[in-house]
Amino acid sequence: MLTKRIIPCLDIKNGRTVKGVNFVNLIDAGDPVVLAKQYAEIGADELVFLDIAATLENRGTTLEMVEKVAAQVNIPFTVGGGISSVEHVDALLKCGADKVSINSSAVKRPELVNELSQKFGSQCVVVAIDAKQIDGEWKVHLAGGTIPTELNLFDWAKEVEERGAGEILFTSMDNDGTKAGFANKALARLSEELNIPIIASGGAGSVQHFVDTFIEGKSDAALAASVFHFGEIPIPELKQELKNQNIPVRL
Repeated sequence: MLTKRIIPCLDIKNGRTVKGVNFVNLIDAGDPVVLAKQYAEIGADELVFLDIAATLENRGTTLEMVEKVAAQVNIPFTVGGGISSVEHVDALLKCGADKVSINSSAVKRPELVNELSQKFGSQCVVVAIDAKQIDGEWKVHLAGGTIPTELNLFDWAKEVEERGAGEILFTSMDNDGTKAGFANKALARLSEELNIPIIASGGAGSVQHFVDTFIEGKSDAALAASVFHFGEIPIPELKQELKNQNIPVRL
């Protein structure tokens, strides 16, 4: 059985790690390079680095920051934010990223998923989907959750899988920053309908929430930010508890 992955997420704005609730009210959470190094040392399985203002500011992810983080870590490292071309991905991979996460750009031009997977392999392509429930239906949102679309979460996830995405990073905007648990019903449905790994994001607040998303949500990986950044859930203790509950993890 494949081990379940624990992934800290570094949301970057103006060169600093930030964290908000429901995508707003951002507070400073530290230096991303320092945090990345610490996470690699204490047993994080992967890192996700999202330049959260890149799409809104209509620019690409900062290459210099990617290079600095990559120099400090020996675990897989995914970069996202404002990525919209094969050339940009090529530059990020040369700076040390292992995978890229695309979101708004994939919705605007779905062929980008095909292009990236054909050029770099599907294992390199993570499609991030931010969605919230509107009238009982999960609707995809763009540009850091600021622009609603008519796209249905499950239809869109299926389409990007068919286009060559290697993983889905699903963030429930309803759960994000609330520390009330992951959106496990939606995650379980994604896991059942798709054949690629699903990363749960949005809502981690306790060790039990991670247990629940791996069991009830059938998630392959769980991503969190503030509970890790502010030391509320130490990763070594989290992994030990998962192991105690017979959830396969890399210790």
